[in-house]
Amino acid sequence: MQLIQTLAARGLLTEGERARAAEAIKAAPDFPPHQVLIDKGFIKEEVLLPVLAEAFGLEQIDLSNATVAKDVLEAMPQKLVHRKNLMPVAKNNGTLTVAIGDPFDAYAIDELQTLTGLHVIPVLAPPREITRLIKQYFGVGGDTVAALAQEKKTEDDDIEFLEALEADDSEMAKAAQEASVVRLVNQILIEAANERASDIHVETEEKGIRIRYRIDGLLQEQKLPPEIDRFAMAIISRIKIMARLNIAEKRLPQDGRIKMKVQGREIDVRVSIIPMIHGEGIVMRLLDKGRMQFNLKAVGMLPDSYKTFKQLIDRPHGIVLVTGPTGSGKSTTLYSALNEIKDETTKIITVEDPVEYNQDGISQIQTHAKIGLTFANALRSILRHDPDVILVGEIRDVETAEMAIHASLTGHMVFSTLHTNDAPSAFTRMIDMGVEPFLVSSTVEGVMAQRLVRTICPDCKTTYVPDPDDTPLDFPLRKGAATPTAGKVSKGTGCRACRQSGYRGRTGIYELLVNNDVIKDLVVQRVNAGVIRMEALKAGMVTLRQDGWRKVLAGITTVDEVARTTAGDIS
Repeated sequence: MQLIQTLAARGLLTEGERARAAEAIKAAPDFPPHQVLIDKGFIKEEVLLPVLAEAFGLEQIDLSNATVAKDVLEAMPQKLVHRKNLMPVAKNNGTLTVAIGDPFDAYAIDELQTLTGLHVIPVLAPPREITRLIKQYFGVGGDTVAALAQEKKTEDDDIEFLEALEADDSEMAKAAQEASVVRLVNQILIEAANERASDIHVETEEKGIRIRYRIDGLLQEQKLPPEIDRFAMAIISRIKIMARLNIAEKRLPQDGRIKMKVQGREIDVRVSIIPMIHGEGIVMRLLDKGRMQFNLKAVGMLPDSYKTFKQLIDRPHGIVLVTGPTGSGKSTTLYSALNEIKDETTKIITVEDPVEYNQDGISQIQTHAKIGLTFANALRSILRHDPDVILVGEIRDVETAEMAIHASLTGHMVFSTLHTNDAPSAFTRMIDMGVEPFLVSSTVEGVMAQRLVRTICPDCKTTYVPDPDDTPLDFPLRKGAATPTAGKVSKGTGCRACRQSGYRGRTGIYELLVNNDVIKDLVVQRVNAGVIRMEALKAGMVTLRQDGWRKVLAGITTVDEVARTTAGDIS
């Protein structure tokens, strides 16, 4: 309560907030009082920490760029690191400097001094920063691995302990469901979800196990305690059990699915397991339903592209294709388009493999190739259900393509995806499948090619004037470019919010080709994609790279990011 009085005296809490703050602290006796005030929104952390530092006579430090020496880490008992959220930062002449997030816990410092025999100097830091640094240096699930290692030592320190259980399925399952293993795998999944990872790669190597998260399109290795290598098989078995797979099968690929909730958000995890030289490799695709918002205005289209695309999807019939490589956001764009045109008067049916996100007001069908429910067969049945709009997850073969064309010719709007590098190639790709050119030219209304680029972190965003000679030849700011533009561009300097990368989140860059009479004639003549591309550019098509440069000039992404993503699109 003294804390509340101090804050009130400084004008940081109003008279009305004092009573409510006191009640909140009283209702949560197991939590530090200052953390309760922050979590309940009474005061911001950056405002409260300096007050606490002054009140307790502590130095406040910034851990965002902190580096910790190996001997400092070795001086710290791991059980206190995780249990009390203490992070050692320096060691000098019998003195250990330790970052703490809870100055009210005096017993933690006393216990640390007793265990280390060193004089401990506490310094104050944000608890989230301490937790981040602990994960960086001690690894995700370090406390759980330490407990596992201790359990293993009691079993005669036999490093073959888990492998010896391979022959016995029931014993293997039992080992994989030990409380510590369950907790460790849960920590890996929760950490990935909190870091906005789209995939988790669990890779078995000769010397152990490696875990990497794909965040904003790039793989980032996750720091892990070295002892985790000894429990690689238990971790893999646990993931198999969670995905309802055969834990005894180690020779064949397997696919499964995990449904879970993290902090109230529903997350669907697709699990793929493939046998490798040194063991099994696992990739888990995380579909975070709680964070997905299918809003066409929010996918990153600039106003002119949005307006044209909206006109396309509002047409009564025809085919609109979205193209790009795997993971380029095609499904998100199509779901957003469906939500844009969805209303009580429109019947929308989708055929997908698999159904990634359940959408209210839309009838969704999951393909099942083993029983003959393919895209093409499902399309035949769909047409009897009187749909207005049909979404075909992907046009993979001539049969599906011809059924999609038949649907569009009979008065339906059809959305689908293709795997091509740019928009003009979609026409030649369908013709190469075996579809008649005159059918392609008369039904495809437009093609949207897209990629995802990382967006600049808003917390560390800064502007600068780039050296024109260090930019790509086609960049608008460069001397001699077709449309040079004077001004600044933006970049991220790196901060704790973006893991020092300078980027947080992704947005789309788009290349929208609208079919016209000239392009229709070219398609019928079976010309190559380059000729169609030249005609589309004459008609005003903005390429992927050009759209990327527009987003650089708008301060959304960086020159390097667009250059990396569209390296083959210089025109």
